[in-house]
Amino acid sequence: MIIDCHGHYTTAPPALAAWRERQTAALAGSAAAPAPADLRISDDELRESVEPNQLRMMDERGIDVTVFSPRASFMAHHVGDFRTSTAWAALCNELCHRVAGLHPERFVPAAMLPQSPGVDPATCLPELTRCVEEYGAVAVNLNPDPSGGHWTAPPLTDRSWYPLYEKLVEYDVPAMVHVSTSVNPAFHTTGAHYLNADTTAFMQLVQGDLFADFPTLRLVLPHGGGAVPYHWGRFRGLAMALGKPPLEEHVLGNVFFDTCVYHQPGIDLLLDVVPARNVLFASEMIGAVRDVDPCTGHHFDDTRRYVESSALSAEQVAAVQEHNARSVYPRLDALLKRQGR
Repeated sequence: MIIDCHGHYTTAPPALAAWRERQTAALAGSAAAPAPADLRISDDELRESVEPNQLRMMDERGIDVTVFSPRASFMAHHVGDFRTSTAWAALCNELCHRVAGLHPERFVPAAMLPQSPGVDPATCLPELTRCVEEYGAVAVNLNPDPSGGHWTAPPLTDRSWYPLYEKLVEYDVPAMVHVSTSVNPAFHTTGAHYLNADTTAFMQLVQGDLFADFPTLRLVLPHGGGAVPYHWGRFRGLAMALGKPPLEEHVLGNVFFDTCVYHQPGIDLLLDVVPARNVLFASEMIGAVRDVDPCTGHHFDDTRRYVESSALSAEQVAAVQEHNARSVYPRLDALLKRQGR
């Protein structure tokens, strides 16, 4: 089995974006805010949005299951206030749940949180609870920068995040540390802000002692961990300078990296530096990079090719493509076992 731990609903029907436009227009006072019931999307529209897109590409690439969450750039936690984010997150999470219900053996839901700049993260707990208990979400996306590229939030090791971590540990659910749109013109959203955030989150975890307080908390750093594998020696040296244990002891029991790295040398570096047990297969398709690489003739985000062309043993490839995800996402593993897989 091949499990893709990083998929977003980037092909949602246009009605979702239209509802969001009405919601943001209302913030400027130019119209009344839409009600959740105003969004009407049929099951057929949901099927039409994924079957010729994500599902077709999964079939072409041999991907069995995708952990499916709302479109990352659409989370846009910087827009409006907490009430804005609450309404928006609820709609987006419901759609991912519905897609998973229509294709229960192919998509498994993960949830976005209704974060908002300067608002206590504990306010996200009701939506987290609803998504896990009612929708069967196996993970959440945690935005370390709800301000949209201005980094006004405290580091992930700050105690203000602890209520979220406590609930994640209670549910045995991991969090993928994933930012959203950048409104800071200095940081391109997918080319800079995403990769900056992956790197920044890792360094925050190196600086702190979060996992001493939460030894079973699991965090997934997407996009191959940003600059982390490339600068592994720097992080090892900084950990020593900070008086921290070796990275293998300090963070690698709790931090995992995905394979959303879109060329063979990058995947080879990731798998050479980071232990295979800490790497999860992912493609983030259909995502930020959708073109065909003229150097290979294959899509940049066809990451299965890179993993299977790496120097990993067959046993390690199986771990990266399936078994590590089952371990990091135990609710996913339980679901697959109920399905006889």
